[in-house]
Amino acid sequence: MTTDTTMTAAVYHRFGAPEEVRLEQRAVPTPRPGDVLIRVHASTVSVGDHRARARDIPAGLGVLAAVGLGVFRPSRPILGMDAAGVVAAVGSGVTAFAPGDRVIASTGGAFGGHAEYVRLSADGPITRAPDTMSFEEAVTLVFGGITAQCFFAQVAIGPGTSVLVNGASGAVGTAAIQLAKQLGADVTAVTSGGNVPLVASLGADRVIDYTREEFAAGGDTYDVIVDCVGNAPFSRVETLINPGGALLLVISDLRSMLTSRGHTRRSGKLVTWNVGTPGAEDLAHLVSLADSGRFRAVIDRTFDLADIVEAHRHVDTGRKRGNVVLRIPQPGANHAHG
Repeated sequence: MTTDTTMTAAVYHRFGAPEEVRLEQRAVPTPRPGDVLIRVHASTVSVGDHRARARDIPAGLGVLAAVGLGVFRPSRPILGMDAAGVVAAVGSGVTAFAPGDRVIASTGGAFGGHAEYVRLSADGPITRAPDTMSFEEAVTLVFGGITAQCFFAQVAIGPGTSVLVNGASGAVGTAAIQLAKQLGADVTAVTSGGNVPLVASLGADRVIDYTREEFAAGGDTYDVIVDCVGNAPFSRVETLINPGGALLLVISDLRSMLTSRGHTRRSGKLVTWNVGTPGAEDLAHLVSLADSGRFRAVIDRTFDLADIVEAHRHVDTGRKRGNVVLRIPQPGANHAHG
């Protein structure tokens, strides 16, 4: 059981620039019945954190976002959609985890990972961390991995399935390449020229440099298109999708959401923006792949919690490759700044 009563957390009180985020002392959450309290060692600063902090919301989704994020000020002032660390305490009734267990977890839209402790339900998306990875590596499985995993669970991907990943070098894109390859797919990755070696090393069979070539202009068609950018609505890519295929909208605006069912019915091609409900089994699958050497961590940069503003600035460039990891220093540990 932890004896700490206060913790350091990265907190924002207003929407806006990276400088709105600052370190503050907060009370350590108390685990309720069925809860797990994690002593966080690492989290990531994701595009989800950027969108929440900056109120950078896809077109038409402002009202919905206000419900989740807050209207005039942030309703969840500690960002961080994932965590890797050690179980510090468990609430009554929890038998699956015990203090000292190494775990990774998705906090999702509840956020909270950018702090020394985070509390979540023991039956949520939490599982034991891979034995083969450090916490800083293991946390990269969560945000991008669980997103790609839950989208792929909605379609049939197997040997010979052709998959196009648009925006292949981000957290979701680098995970999607690896997961599609594990299922036997033939993967085409769309990215900028500087990221070609990265996505090829992850298993992409073909790479399209969008700065030189318009991926929608060629004659190639695909069984599944994964749009991690938000610039491939069904109207643009319908003819690129094979009969019975799918468009997985990792990023979508209100128009795409409202028209997805109609497009699906009319075309016979699945158009979906709904990632579903990630669970522990999704994370456990990613861990098994990592432990067997079939899924690797893709880390752009690592920042200490004290450098949270710089981490947000880097993510704001829109040019991160894979994951930006946030290292939460431990008592007595001496880390250089990243």
